[in-house]
Amino acid sequence: MRGPFVIRRRERGAEPSRAPRRAGRGVGRSALAAGCGALPVFAFPAPGLWWWAYLALVPWMLLIRTAPGARRAGLDGWFGGMGFMLAMHHWLLPSLHVFLLPLAALLGLLWLPWGWLVRALLGGTPSPLRASVALLAVPSGWLLVELARSWEGLGGPWGLLGASQWQVAAALRLASVGGVWLVSLLVVAVNTAVVLLVAAPGPRLVGVAGIAACALVLGTAAWGVPVPRQSGTVRVGLVQPGVFEGPDGPGRRLARAEELTRSLADRRTDLVVWGESGVGADPTGDPALAARLTALSRAVGAPLLVNVDARGADRPGIYKSAVLVGPAGLTGDRYDKMRLVPFGEYVPARGVLGWVTSAGRAAEEDRRRGTEPVVMTLPAREDGTSPLRVGPLVCFESAFPDMSRRLARDGAGLLVVQSSTSTFQDSWAPAQHASLGALRAAETGRPVVHATLTGITAAYGPDGRRIGPGLGTGASAAVVRELPLSGTTTFYARWGDWPLYGALVVVGGVAAAGASGAFSPPGRAPRGRRARRARG
Repeated sequence: MRGPFVIRRRERGAEPSRAPRRAGRGVGRSALAAGCGALPVFAFPAPGLWWWAYLALVPWMLLIRTAPGARRAGLDGWFGGMGFMLAMHHWLLPSLHVFLLPLAALLGLLWLPWGWLVRALLGGTPSPLRASVALLAVPSGWLLVELARSWEGLGGPWGLLGASQWQVAAALRLASVGGVWLVSLLVVAVNTAVVLLVAAPGPRLVGVAGIAACALVLGTAAWGVPVPRQSGTVRVGLVQPGVFEGPDGPGRRLARAEELTRSLADRRTDLVVWGESGVGADPTGDPALAARLTALSRAVGAPLLVNVDARGADRPGIYKSAVLVGPAGLTGDRYDKMRLVPFGEYVPARGVLGWVTSAGRAAEEDRRRGTEPVVMTLPAREDGTSPLRVGPLVCFESAFPDMSRRLARDGAGLLVVQSSTSTFQDSWAPAQHASLGALRAAETGRPVVHATLTGITAAYGPDGRRIGPGLGTGASAAVVRELPLSGTTTFYARWGDWPLYGALVVVGGVAAAGASGAFSPPGRAPRGRRARRARG
């Protein structure tokens, strides 16, 4: 009796020693997932390795498909999503400090069901049916994650995977058909096909067919989708005063913007645009400031679109507003920013989270929101052509495809983004922000100017192609860009976010088919052989 008893006791005593090893492996795998999730950031500016986007998800997906069970696959998706969000928003650290980590963890949860989907369709050795379904469903699942995190309250659509392709002409033509969403769909589909090629010996033919199909789609977009037809030009002056620090910085910046604007007096501009927060008082309640801006417009021979960041003269609260000033004075056209930057311009649930204002550069006072988009009409042009209509957006709003699409459908012939990324001057943020103008131009078929206080200032034609070099973050200058105009209505402008609806149908269909047993998902990885008891 003593022998078996001793053996059983040793077996029981050995059990806890396995737990730390399993926990260590779990922590290591989670860290690996976070690292894999961060890899796509190199496809975006400033590194700008656009081609890397077509391979960047492969390591992450290979890790998920080897998960021993659905729970671990979900954790791989969660930690990978956390790594992705931290990498894409690392430049927010000066503003949010340690608060960025729990935010990334919260947003990373959106990728948890995507991890389940990847393992269910790509785990084990997929059948040809399961591999074919994966080529559609895995990109569709990713697209739904992008849709969910595009809600303003969750931070908005910064870092959509398709936005990494802003310099690729074929991708811009694809965006004119289905917006940035369709480009994201294609990029993830290529990653999925590569996973099938390198990890699943059975369905490699499906992977080859997937890559060929994606190449065909991209080629058809490049040569089959026409660029918008030109219907005239517009000359826009872009004023970037530069960085002015110190308590008298705003006043010095205003004086520098005036000086630069006056240098455009002989350049025959149709509009001069200043960056976000270029004016620190509301000119509707400050006659001296209004007269100063009016005289400047008269001197340059063109209306000014300035941006006011100040307490309203006739209403409570602080607004960020695009204000049009003509040679005859304030025109009355004003757009108040509608979508505000979480923590930067307001603190969500301030009663609970107000402490972040002491830990970083979060807004001390919430900005007020505008209620509707505005299309402004410029004064009549000297050549007798119809007055140009302008659709303003303020900073963060250029990340939202639906806002620029709405302005184009409301008749805007030129989209203007007024921005300031001076808080993040030495990070990748200015380049990432400026690149968004290319996507918005291609989607709507309208030229876009991105005017900033401190860089990067840029302009794009209605096909998304950049017009002239941008003004970098070290520049204090004014430039004039002659932009082609177009009245073409793109497929995306007409039909909107149809790729998102298609993704919903695909993922819903896969979920229903999986529940009915239409295809066999991978089972749980086999366990090791159980230790025999002494009695056995």
